[in-house]
Amino acid sequence: MVSSSTTENLVVIGSGPAGYTAALYAARANLAPLLITGFQEGGIPGGQLMTTTHVENFPGFPQGILGPELMDRMKAQAVRWGTRLLDADADQLDLSQRPFTIQAQGQTQRTHAVILATGARANRLHLPQEERFWSRGISACAVCDGATPQFRHEPLAVVGGGDSACEEAHALTKYGSHVHLVVRRHKLRASKAMADRVLANDQITIHWEHEVVALQGDDWLAAVELRHHLDGSTTTLPVRGLFYAIGHTPNTGLVQGQLPLDGEGYLVPQQPGQPDTVIPGVFWAGDVADRRWRQAVTAAATGCQAALAAEAWLTEQNLAVTVSRKTPEPESAPTPQKMSPATEETYSPTALWQQGSYALRRLYHESMEPLVVMYTAPGCGPCHVLKPQLRRVVEELAPQIHAVEINIEAEPHIAQQAGVSGTPTIQVFHDKELRCQWRGVKQRRMIRTELEKVLSPDHQQR
Repeated sequence: MVSSSTTENLVVIGSGPAGYTAALYAARANLAPLLITGFQEGGIPGGQLMTTTHVENFPGFPQGILGPELMDRMKAQAVRWGTRLLDADADQLDLSQRPFTIQAQGQTQRTHAVILATGARANRLHLPQEERFWSRGISACAVCDGATPQFRHEPLAVVGGGDSACEEAHALTKYGSHVHLVVRRHKLRASKAMADRVLANDQITIHWEHEVVALQGDDWLAAVELRHHLDGSTTTLPVRGLFYAIGHTPNTGLVQGQLPLDGEGYLVPQQPGQPDTVIPGVFWAGDVADRRWRQAVTAAATGCQAALAAEAWLTEQNLAVTVSRKTPEPESAPTPQKMSPATEETYSPTALWQQGSYALRRLYHESMEPLVVMYTAPGCGPCHVLKPQLRRVVEELAPQIHAVEINIEAEPHIAQQAGVSGTPTIQVFHDKELRCQWRGVKQRRMIRTELEKVLSPDHQQR
């Protein structure tokens, strides 16, 4: 048996509403939980709300709140009360012996109790040529990629009939010339409020009882082929963008063969409605075992239940080692500071991070240091995850490097000139040459490696 000094009371795996709520309750019980956020496996830190625009049905926000902002608040609250975060994927979980062991980013974590809050990941259609057009017309995140210049004033399509599909179709009407919603059934599965919003929007055409069966195009998606379920007839629909909103698959790979799963891969609770699993000390929370409701508020509720159950179990087993607080009330959570685009008056040639095309032009033409340009979109969850990682690396490498953030919705012409096809996209320039580029989220150590290559003497002398 490993000594308690090297064994966690509780590890929460997953950082959606279920994970952060579980961590908050455990932290307030002085259990000092460790939360493994997840990174790429099964999605991004923060869960599915990171790719959601306005959340209108989470209690306490009468005007609604952006999904990424809600997750920022949950994260800050959990951390304020003593949750420790590990920004990594849980690669392996061994429940065969005690304490349980978790492999994450090359580290071995030992713990007496585990809460599985790994959520679910977006499904794909797996069509022929899908990989060819992925990020070149096909996306699973309208709020991330909808503002991309290639989609503006072009016909777009969304596949699905639930809340996510209706939300994405509605959001895309801000950018596309028209939006086609392809629905397999004869009615929408979405909530009444969301369905009414779509049905009343004359910029959205619904193709009932159809499915996408083929893709067409050269370097970019140009059309999709639809097939009618009843008569088998096919239709070619010219679109420049195809957005998937066709449900999710639970992220239960870590416990496959260790805990019972149903036919669709969802974790099976020991008793319906209870957070316990068949292994004492292992609990579930959120969409990983919820195949019916799958709402942010129900995920948060099960996170609460799982934490309370874990606390009770640890106490009964005499395993809990609680922490002592210096003060009963922790310090207030920091308030995020919003930044405005730089102008002639506010621009600084020495600032490490600025926004907007004015700063981009000045630094591109005048700075001797490498320049990092991050292209983002409002409500883009992956942007939200990547930005603090990138900012921290830029600060670590100061003053050798500068960064500029470009909002592609506010300045689409800049994104178009740069050939940006989605967000987040990172481009690194030196001596007015593009030295490296990537799209999507990277861990901080990988970002630093990329930027250090550009800073190396051999690279700069190219």
